[in-house]
Amino acid sequence: MAQPGAEPQEVDGELVSLYQAHKKIYPRSVSGLFSKWRWGLVFLTQIIFYGLPWLDWGQRQAVLFDLGVRRFYVFGLVLYPQDFIYLTGIMVISALALFLFTAVAGRQWCGYACPQTVYTEIFLWIEKKIEGDRSARMRLDGSPLSLTKFSRKAGKQLAWIAVALWTGFTFVGYFTPIRELAGLFTSFGMGPWETFWVFFYGFATYGNAGFMREQVCKYMCPYARFQSAMFDKDTLIVSYDEARGEPRGARSKKADPKALGLGSCVDCTLCVQVCPTGIDIRKGLQYECISCAACIDVCDTVMDKVGYPRGLIRYSTQHAMSNGWSRAEVIRHMFRPRVLVYLSILLAIVVTMVVSLSLRIPFKVDIVRDRGSLARIVSGGKIENVFRLQLMNASESPQRFKISASGLPGLTVASESSFVVEPTEARWVVVNLQLPYGGASSGSHVIHFEIESLDSPGKLTEKSVFIVPR
Repeated sequence: MAQPGAEPQEVDGELVSLYQAHKKIYPRSVSGLFSKWRWGLVFLTQIIFYGLPWLDWGQRQAVLFDLGVRRFYVFGLVLYPQDFIYLTGIMVISALALFLFTAVAGRQWCGYACPQTVYTEIFLWIEKKIEGDRSARMRLDGSPLSLTKFSRKAGKQLAWIAVALWTGFTFVGYFTPIRELAGLFTSFGMGPWETFWVFFYGFATYGNAGFMREQVCKYMCPYARFQSAMFDKDTLIVSYDEARGEPRGARSKKADPKALGLGSCVDCTLCVQVCPTGIDIRKGLQYECISCAACIDVCDTVMDKVGYPRGLIRYSTQHAMSNGWSRAEVIRHMFRPRVLVYLSILLAIVVTMVVSLSLRIPFKVDIVRDRGSLARIVSGGKIENVFRLQLMNASESPQRFKISASGLPGLTVASESSFVVEPTEARWVVVNLQLPYGGASSGSHVIHFEIESLDSPGKLTEKSVFIVPR
């Protein structure tokens, strides 16, 4: 602290920003084997995503998660909230599959099939068609505002918004029948729920794929942060062959690199220019790398032009690069203990899920005691308990159910015992159980309801209690 009356003193210091300035990345167009694979998966995933809601199964949408009536339709399956175990199993399978694939082949999910990558590719394609390739886009952004620049930028934004809104519309079409939603959308009659999610999902797609792009992968996605826990030196990653490429430097096509003391890398920096996250793969493994293999495609093209063998940048492992392993040795070392453990657990869960679904009984029952009348004595000196049963038909045809009860001597069903439930519907029914007076001591007694379908194989047993008053 300054003393009273003291002269002010200058303090030399340096201002340090806690935030890194964002530099826009202009990925260069690339063609090659892995680029074809990437676009093939873009087409496959989007055909499935955009086309699946329009597919019919019988008299309904093939895949529909109807939250209003709490029923989920997946082709021939009709699932209820009580089938949450299957959703849990799917999530566990997805997580284990991701762990397995990452341990074997790195972040290739990110580079080929992740929605962020897929929509970034689509939005970049639109940008390239309207504004041109890398150099043209850089010149356009650096030029002053003009009618040409405004029209191209506006056209790009309108195309992005159209794709984003169609994506949001399709997403909501998995929860509201899409043909019904289309009519509401065109007539501006959507409810607040549908309106919010169409525009929210569309806005997220527009922002993530159009503007944030690589920042989502680098700073927001947790997968990039914990991938190191699943990587080891036998994981297949995009690798630069430093022993072959260094020292790098420019040279003429006819020059002998050995005479110049150079490696195979001509230092063209094309591998950096095509990278969607803007990294230099020649610096080694980096968490920003999404294994899209764009650098492999462009490097192979350069090697072809200068007459050098391909593979300066390739999919390989750290052990393979340091030990000079062949492709067969690389594949053999992929099947290591951690991979076999992941694979065994994954197969066990998948088999369990398939068996469980194949043996699944196509109806469910919930039992609720009538709180207004726990127990009463009726004519004939019998003790009666009233129960409410919810019968849920998980098939797409009407089913007749017969209800019986056991657990106490002389226990009978005194009300109607046969009911019909319409396809994929749930019906509440009232069932009265009677017991001869003196047939059991006072208190609660465990009983069992047997619900049998008369139209399909299957029988359920549900536990409840019968109360005998004092």
